Amino acid sequence: MTSSLTDRAHFDALADALCNAEGVDRVSLAFNAEASDFLRFNRAALRQATHVLQAQATLGVVRGARRAEASLVLSGDLAHDTRRLRDERARLARDLDVIADDPYLLLPAAASLSTREDAGALPSAQTVIDAVREHAAALDFVGFYAGGPVVRAYADSLGSRHWHRVESFHFGWCVYRSADKAVKTAYAGTHWDDAVFAARVREAATRACLLQRPPRRLQPGAYRAAFSPAAMSELLGALAWSGFSLKARRTGVSSLMQLAHGDARLHASLHLHEATAEGIAPAFTDDGFVKPASVTLIEGGCAIGTLNSPRSAREYFEAANGASPEELPEALSLGPGTLPHDQLLATLGTGLYVSNLWYLNYSDRQACRMTGMTRFACFWVEDGELAAPLDVMRFDDSFLRLFGQGLVGLTDRAELVPDTDTYQSRRLASITTPAAVVEGWRLTL
Repeated sequence: MTSSLTDRAHFDALADALCNAEGVDRVSLAFNAEASDFLRFNRAALRQATHVLQAQATLGVVRGARRAEASLVLSGDLAHDTRRLRDERARLARDLDVIADDPYLLLPAAASLSTREDAGALPSAQTVIDAVREHAAALDFVGFYAGGPVVRAYADSLGSRHWHRVESFHFGWCVYRSADKAVKTAYAGTHWDDAVFAARVREAATRACLLQRPPRRLQPGAYRAAFSPAAMSELLGALAWSGFSLKARRTGVSSLMQLAHGDARLHASLHLHEATAEGIAPAFTDDGFVKPASVTLIEGGCAIGTLNSPRSAREYFEAANGASPEELPEALSLGPGTLPHDQLLATLGTGLYVSNLWYLNYSDRQACRMTGMTRFACFWVEDGELAAPLDVMRFDDSFLRLFGQGLVGLTDRAELVPDTDTYQSRRLASITTPAAVVEGWRLTL
């Protein structure tokens, strides 16, 4: 029998067949699946079209303080997949005899249940192709579309059942001008609107025309700057590498050690949360822990909380709060400010408009000092108007300084920027952030 890998019936049947603790203390089943359309465009013409239907199950068995697990790619044939997973469960149970106790093993103590079904209004592949043909035919348009349902699910022998299915899309593209000059734009969400797509293509085309102007060459120094939500998501994404991890804090390698120790403080308007209830990531982990709706990480510019994985929680005698083993945020949300969104450039006045950042890394992790490059259509702004494109520049500055004393303000509207990684499978992580205006952003070359 073959069933759709993204339907709940397939997962429930696997869970019923596998989640019984025969000869072990606990059995768990983590499941992920997707049915995705991938479309690649060049010069506004379709160059590649792919549909991917795939699923993977991770089976775990526990006896005492010993745990073994394995992942299998599923075929969609329920009987065949069930036989393979039962055989794997038996093999894992035998492996427990030779596995050492894990002193940091922590698992949920009780069963839990949750269901989230977000049915979107996604375009067909043909709808996307037609939209590009209609709105971008005259442009050197290069883009990549990914869309469709993504599933995350969990079950165990305690009786836990979690189901998370969301339908979403992401379309990122560049309107190319010449040499290294291009305008990068994206449209993402759960409900496709042809008018919104058309408006964003028009805006990109208008800015691409500005790239014909002679570029403004800046000397190294400190400049007033406005960061778009896309640029902000790069900065916040780099901050997330170690900034909020409990283990990184306890071992002293977090980029926010100065903030945690009270030696530095961010601007009082800065409020940062792991806001699972507002994002598209599941509200449970692959181990069956339920995530809080929100975890406060920074409040009023001060460090408040951390992301605590089960292993770190046991090692450091803290409560687990639904963090992944890597203790990376999956629904990071920066609260909006008070600057009117449509007055971003007017608030900037004269300075840099930064649409995208690239190749970010730490130049001094202990000082939370980041470096990276501007990318695509970044502009010099005069009196609130885009005046000239900028040559690519490198920056090197402390996040703590930039968003502490350097923060002028955040806009009053936040934008969800999804993780666009499609290696192995589509992601459900996101960063929600407003745009920002800062003073004294340091360019080095």
